[in-house]
Amino acid sequence: MRAQFSEKGFSGMKMPASIDMGLFFAACMRGRYVIAATAVLLALPVMGATEAKADFRVCNATPNLIGVGIGYRTKAGWVTEGWWHVEGSKCKTLIEGPLSSRFYYLYAEDAERGGRWDGPITMCVAEKEFKIAGVTDCVARGFQRAGFQEYDTGEQGSWMVQLTDEPATGGDADATGTTPQ
Repeated sequence: MRAQFSEKGFSGMKMPASIDMGLFFAACMRGRYVIAATAVLLALPVMGATEAKADFRVCNATPNLIGVGIGYRTKAGWVTEGWWHVEGSKCKTLIEGPLSSRFYYLYAEDAERGGRWDGPITMCVAEKEFKIAGVTDCVARGFQRAGFQEYDTGEQGSWMVQLTDEPATGGDADATGTTPQ
């Protein structure tokens, strides 16, 4: 299975209104204010941001473009959706706002080398952008089956998964999930 990726679900960062972080970070990216950027980043929790950022994010610690699909349970039942593309050394928010489920399921493919991050939980995917209700009879409904990895968020409001090329215990590429600090 070779997935075709499209852009999904980009959300901007929410920062305190007193700082124009977009302009500030643009200047930092041009090589200026590196020390000031560090100071502001360290001061943000002290500055009392009025809104806590809560979401499910995937970070790509590889140099390659990856495509990501996510599965989760809603009140109406199971849903899988994708493809988000996440460029090398970048992060992407898949679900905005506080997480409503304890368990989330992730499947990802390296768009350039063909490797994948998968797991034992079978859910449905499609070759193009998709949002699929239900996880059974994938092939009979015109979809493909893929093995998703389960992430137990412990009912945290936010979660981040980092996908790496580093071998895990079984020799497969590693994916770790954490509560963002």
